[in-house]
Amino acid sequence: MAKTAIRNVCKVSFDKPAAEQSNLHNRWHPDIPSAATIKDGETVKIECLDWTGGQIENNDCADDVKNVDLTRVHYLSGPFDVEGAEPGDVLLVEIMDVQPFEERPWGFTGIFDKGNGGGFLDERYPSAAKAIWDFEGIYCTSRHIPHVKFAGLIHPGILGCAPSAEVLAEWNRREGELIAANPLAERDVALPPQPINVHAGAADDELKAKVGKEGARTIPGRPEHGGNCDIKNLSRGSKVYLPIHVPLAKFSVGDLHFSQGDGEISFCGAIEMAGVITINFSVIKAGLTTLGIKSPVYIPGPVEPQFGPGRMLYFEGFSVDHTGRQHYMDVTVAYRETCMRVIEYLRRFGYSDYQIYLLLSCAPVQGHVAGIVDIPNACTTMGVPMDIFGFDISPAGVGKMEKRDMGRCAFETGVEEGVVVEGAGGNGRASYGGGLTYKE
Repeated sequence: MAKTAIRNVCKVSFDKPAAEQSNLHNRWHPDIPSAATIKDGETVKIECLDWTGGQIENNDCADDVKNVDLTRVHYLSGPFDVEGAEPGDVLLVEIMDVQPFEERPWGFTGIFDKGNGGGFLDERYPSAAKAIWDFEGIYCTSRHIPHVKFAGLIHPGILGCAPSAEVLAEWNRREGELIAANPLAERDVALPPQPINVHAGAADDELKAKVGKEGARTIPGRPEHGGNCDIKNLSRGSKVYLPIHVPLAKFSVGDLHFSQGDGEISFCGAIEMAGVITINFSVIKAGLTTLGIKSPVYIPGPVEPQFGPGRMLYFEGFSVDHTGRQHYMDVTVAYRETCMRVIEYLRRFGYSDYQIYLLLSCAPVQGHVAGIVDIPNACTTMGVPMDIFGFDISPAGVGKMEKRDMGRCAFETGVEEGVVVEGAGGNGRASYGGGLTYKE
């Protein structure tokens, strides 16, 4: 006999602002009221808004990306109580399925303006840009990056259990020290608690003010619970083992992605979407001790787009930046340079730098650390699946195709093409944040 229908424990609305929906929140704090209770061993459906709470529209203009309000993002569904969960246990989260809403078969990839969020390559590419992706079954295509089609490795960007008061205080302590130690930084190095636009689910005004004063922003992942890790392989069939720090776990999830490349380099860089995730929950008693873990671990699922080894084109990068400055074993510098090698290569087919930047952020590219032992140069690689393109991008095919008109991605009103800053970062005196620099 068939099982009963899977219970939906969180419904979201596109007709109501995210900040007015009591089953959503955008801070980590142990006192945020529970949105629902889930049984140990139960499988449930959870609806999620996109990470901006609906700020980005399906159109051909990037004004919304340029002006996105980053104090109103990462609206997570939850928190959910899991019966029987206690501090010291581990929550086994098995991702059974993730799908876009049937009535919203599209997603977006964005490059944030350098002055409002930025991204991994924002010193060179400071302009806001956007690509809309249309979903058709397992595949996606974009009118803003033509001649590309690939299957999505669909997954949540954020999942984790609430921190205890002690864990939250530790987050705020160490991130506050990082902020204090970098007074000359020209950008945020971390985000302290920010009361503005805090959303704490069904919390009353007094509790909401407390969450605003103490709660951690959800932008970074953190070792004690995972959170915003943006791991593309946490897809259907994956099993994630999450540390539990508070009674009943208080699990939350959101930031669903149709696809993402390793690194999500443009920051708003996956194919962001709203949708429904189906999860089975199991509590492993005393799991932190028996498993001996301090941070989440996971087992990837069996579903993944298949590209044979001979169908990947890999590019190498080293910790020598584009100005010729030598860095010591800096993997982030190396990965920036790896990205630039891919951009330089794909230009020859007619794509703009901004189109390629967007594509590398959301397509199923494979980023690897190749070497971190041979001083002074760390080496990283990026593998690009050749079969996602409608033409031959292999070295053997380079001379056989003329450069095409690839159109353009979406920019802000009145802008035909994004700014490319040649020699960006060349006037810095020190490595900072992976090739980003302090200025002289």
